[in-house]
Formats: sequence, C-alpha cells, structure tokens
Amino acid sequence: MALEHLAPRARERIALLRGRRVGVVGLGREGVDLVGFLCRCGAEVTASDRAAPEALAEPLAALAGLPVRYTLGAQRADDLAHCSEIFVSPGVARESSVVAQAATAGIRISSATSLFLDLCPGPIAGITGSSGKTTTTALTGRVLEHAGIPAVVGGNIGIPMLGRLADITATTWCVLELSSFQLADLEASPRVAAVLNITPNHLDRHSDMDDYIRAKSNIVRFQRPEDTAVLNADDPIGSSLPHASSTLEFSIQGPVERGAWLAHEELRLWTLADPFLHRSELRLRGLHNVANALAAATVCHAVGCAPEPMAEAMRSFEPVPHRLEAVATIDGITYINDSIGTSPERSAAALRSFVEPVVLIAGGRDKHLPMEDWAQLIVARAYAVVLVGEAAPLIRCALESAGFSAPLAMANGFRETVPLARALAKPGDVVLLSPGCTSFDEFRDYEARGDAFRKAVKALAAESDK
Repeated sequence: MALEHLAPRARERIALLRGRRVGVVGLGREGVDLVGFLCRCGAEVTASDRAAPEALAEPLAALAGLPVRYTLGAQRADDLAHCSEIFVSPGVARESSVVAQAATAGIRISSATSLFLDLCPGPIAGITGSSGKTTTTALTGRVLEHAGIPAVVGGNIGIPMLGRLADITATTWCVLELSSFQLADLEASPRVAAVLNITPNHLDRHSDMDDYIRAKSNIVRFQRPEDTAVLNADDPIGSSLPHASSTLEFSIQGPVERGAWLAHEELRLWTLADPFLHRSELRLRGLHNVANALAAATVCHAVGCAPEPMAEAMRSFEPVPHRLEAVATIDGITYINDSIGTSPERSAAALRSFVEPVVLIAGGRDKHLPMEDWAQLIVARAYAVVLVGEAAPLIRCALESAGFSAPLAMANGFRETVPLARALAKPGDVVLLSPGCTSFDEFRDYEARGDAFRKAVKALAAESDK
C-alpha cells in the first residue's frame, strides 16, 4: 500500500499489524473494508460472522483471494482466542459473548473507526445525532466540494474509510457520519465535531439513556482547546455535553452568539450582516432539515468555507435517498419514502413536514423507545394508518391510548402496505413510509425496506398507466 504519506506514528501502528493475529467480528460494509485493509497490512486475519456463508455471498466475493480464515454461521469466542486484537463492527454489541469473553481474556478490543482515527493524515469533521446525520454529512461534503476544499465523505453514511487512506492527504478534510456504536469506545475526537440532537434511540442496544448519551459525548469528550464543537442550542442534552474546545452553535429558534440560526425564514451566520440563504431555497422539506442545513453551514464555516459557495451548494442539494424522498405521484397521491425514520422521533419529524393529509405506513421491529408523543402526533396529523411488522400491536395500542379513531389497517407483511395505503388514500393525500421502527424483522436494513417501497410504488404506477 502507498501509505508513506502517513505520519510516523501511523506508520508504526501499521507496522505492528504485520504478522499479527487479529480478528474481525462482523462482515458488513465496514467489516469487509477492514478485512481487506488488515490483509494488505500483512496481518493474519480471522473473520467471524453469525450469518451462514450463503447469506454472505457478496462480502465473501469482495474478499476472494485474500488469506482470511473464516468462522461463519456462529460467533464463538474460542475461534478468536488466538488473536491479540479484535476489531468489532458497529452492528455487533460489545455485550455479545464473543466480544465480552475476548475482553475478559485480555484481548484488545478495537474498531475500524478507532483505527481510522489513529491513522488518518487529514483533519476530521465528525457529525453525530439521533437523527439528521446522513443528510448533514452529505450536505457538508457537497458544500466543501463546491467550495474547492479537498474533502472525502464516509463513515456510518455507508462509505468505509480505511481503504481510502491512500487518497487522503494532510489537507484533505474527512467528513464522517458517526453513530453511537462507532463512538462508544473511541478515545479520540475529531477536530470539528457536530452534535445535531440527542433523543431516545437505540435503547435496544444501549443499556439505558445515560449509556447512549455517554457514547454520543465521545465525539467532543477528547477535543483539545484548539478544536471546535458544533452544538444544537435548541437541544438541552447535546448543548450541555462536556468539552474543552471552542463552541459554535446553531438554532432554529433564535439567534446564537457564535454560529448559525433561522430568523424570519432566513438562514444567518454570526459573521455576516445579511442572511446567506432563504429557507424557501432549500430543496429539503421540513424544519428539521433547516436545522441540518444550519449545522452543515456551521461546520463548513469552521472548516473555512466562504458563504457564497455554501449557499450555492445548498440551493442545489437534493434529499438523500430514503429521507423524505418523493418516489412518485400517482392518481393525485404522492408517495414519500422516509424509510430512515427508524425511531418515533424521526417519524414525528417527517409527519410535521407535511400540511397535506397523510396516510402513514409505520411498524417494523421495536427499539424499546417511548411512543406516546409520536402516537399523539399521528392522531393530529395522519388521515389513516397502515401498520406492519413485529411492533404493529405496540403501535396500535399506543394509538388507541391516544384516542386514534381514523381508518387503521394491519398489513400481513410489508408487501401489503402500499396497496392498503393506496386504498385508504385519495387525490391530494401523501402516503408516507416513515416507520418509527427498525427494518430488521423483515429486511436487512432500512435501505432494503425503502427499495421495497419504491418497487411497490412503481408497480402501482404501471397499473395506473394501463
């Protein structure tokens, strides 16, 4: 690998991997990238995944020809007992027996994110939050690209980073979306770190809300005084995270001393006398996306971006797939894919984005999050509801407690949701997929669920054209 441009300390870390026995737990996108990188560094790699080989055809094909020892179909601590270091993918809980037993045996536990932060030669801008991470990360990357500032975008957004190290220089900004799972065990923080919001999420994985907040706080916990924290002034938890760096803020509720805010439908920066953008110029629907744009503007300002290219890039930025994505309008009914709405809070933000009557498709696997406020908003905003998946009875109970009396249909599998919603909708309505739950009861991830929604809508369009 051409990694001579890395700092001496980073090259030493890579040199230590040569001939070392290491384990990788989880063969998702990040795990595949990590296995390839470790093999190129000369490590002896054991890759473990609880999925059977036939379910891992794509990852195994990507790693074909590499000297990897595989233990598939189960994750057993004994299979990794010979390793001196184990890298754990974000999708694998640290409490799982394979990881917990390795830690008890004194094996070093690490992650691809931690390794990338150790090795990266360029400055890092990290973005986290309970919602809005991907949109803000993608928008930040687009602004920097438009401004001519060297930048790469990756992380939890779905783009692994270790395989891109050869292309990253000391002047390349690395814009990373970081989840609570990626942050949980970090002992370093990015140079610029943004916390969009912190609301209950992933409590099926974190022991409680305090543990979730602790994980999120690592994005600023280890910052130095010369670094910058970008915090949401409207969020009481995120804005109070302890950090030693300088602070910039953003707000949709009013002016901040240093940062960006919304006033009279105009987006403003504290260094400018005039607004740099009008809300109507954004192609992103919803007030929550205005907050995302303000956060991206603040991060880009901290990186050194001028306001003109910032505004130009934001005017042309389209919604990221599966995030309030307009799929089609058929017979006067608009179908919106917000499959990323995997928590009640996210689904509520989607509901607030529409003034049109909404037929909501919700359900999936429960994340052990409170549903009361979401249910009350559904009562106020939804014309009808279609429920699906393991959590459907829980959501129905919450809706009944909130006094929901509008039409409600229970789907027997996701394939039934779009036809049921179409039957309940009328011209001028919006059919909104914003499930409030994960997809893991029926799909591998929210993207697969969103793709299934798109396919079903296209089938409706084909029928309508006959």
